[in-house]
Order: sequence, then structure tokens, then C-alpha cells
Amino acid sequence: MEGKRKKWTEILSWEPRAFIYHYFLSQKECEYLIELAKPHMVKSSVVDSATGKSKDSRVRISSGMFLKRGMDKTIHAIEKRIADYTFIPVDQGEGLQILHYEGQKYEPHFDYFLDDFNIKNDGQRIATLMYLSDVEDGGETVFPAAKVNSSSLPGYNDLSECGKKGLSVKPRMGDALLFWSLRPDATPDPSSLHDGCPVIKGNKWSSTKWMRANKFKV
Repeated sequence: MEGKRKKWTEILSWEPRAFIYHYFLSQKECEYLIELAKPHMVKSSVVDSATGKSKDSRVRISSGMFLKRGMDKTIHAIEKRIADYTFIPVDQGEGLQILHYEGQKYEPHFDYFLDDFNIKNDGQRIATLMYLSDVEDGGETVFPAAKVNSSSLPGYNDLSECGKKGLSVKPRMGDALLFWSLRPDATPDPSSLHDGCPVIKGNKWSSTKWMRANKFKV
């Protein structure tokens, strides 16, 4: 049945520029990434804007780990697919980050950098988020500053209270959410503010691929 699923692209918003690539990953690929990451999960951290190093934060409550770019055939194939869909070369991508949320959340934040330290090294970030599992309740990715009347969209009543605070995307295994942190003129886009709603029931597994404006030094 999985092989018969038709991949298609859904336009969510132009402010921010956000799209869903439905069935971007196969169930087999999702399960592979989860099993590969499970033994190496640690408490998630954030990047310090002053030093560029990772640090603990109350903003992000989850566990996660990074996979080395191109580490095997499956990872290479996924990264090549991301490059094909985004038109951003593979060598401008960070390694895949696998994240696990169980009743946890990620407070509103931007993916773009506001400091010169990070920007001068590999350029700004553009995010691609892939969902590796369904979530029974909660766990939406929500854009509270999106220029969209979210209450008029299909499925609004099925969202958690957190998910009703803006344009929301429910986690669906295999779907990839692509949103641009920068405007077409390469300036930061404030409407790309987003957060991960608390997981109310179930588990949320996702994989983030941050694409950079310049080549990323592995």
C-alpha cells in the first residue's frame, strides 16, 4: 500500500513561505532513522548566539542527536532528495538531526541567526522538518505570526489549543514541512516564528535538516 501513495506538494503560506511535501519519506525510511538514532539520544540543546556553541535551554525540551552527513546509502538518498526539492546543494546542509518529544515542547523561536558569529561561518539557516511518526494528540508545528486566517482552514477543530494559535501543521509520518526563514531578498522573515506544541498523547519523532546559505563545514 505504501508504494501507491502519491507524493504531492501543498502550499501552506507565503508569509512565511511554507510548504508540505506529502509522503516525502517512506515508512521504512522513517523507522530506519528512528532506530538508528535511539541508542544515541541526549537532552536537546540550542546554539549560543555569542559563542556558536551548544548550550542547555528551557526553551527546547526534547531529546535528540545528529547523524553524520552522507553516512550511509539511506541518509545519502534522503539528503539528495532534500536538495532536489529545495534546489539547495547537499553540501550546504547540516547533518540530519533526529528529535524525540514525549509530552514535551519547543517554545516560539526563529531558526535564523541574529549574530555575526554564526552567519559568517556557514551563512544563515533554512529549515526542513520531516515527521517520522504520527502523533495522537498535540505536537503541532505552529506559526503564530503567519499571515493566514488559520481558523478558516480544514482540520482547525482537530488541533490542540496550542495548535489553534496560528497556522499549524499536524505531524504525519513521512511528511516534510519546508519553510523559509529568510525572505527572497535574503533578509530574516519575522513571520517564520514557530514553535512545537506540547505532545498531549503519544510520541513525536521528527528529523530536521538545516540548510545554510553557504557550504557547511562538516
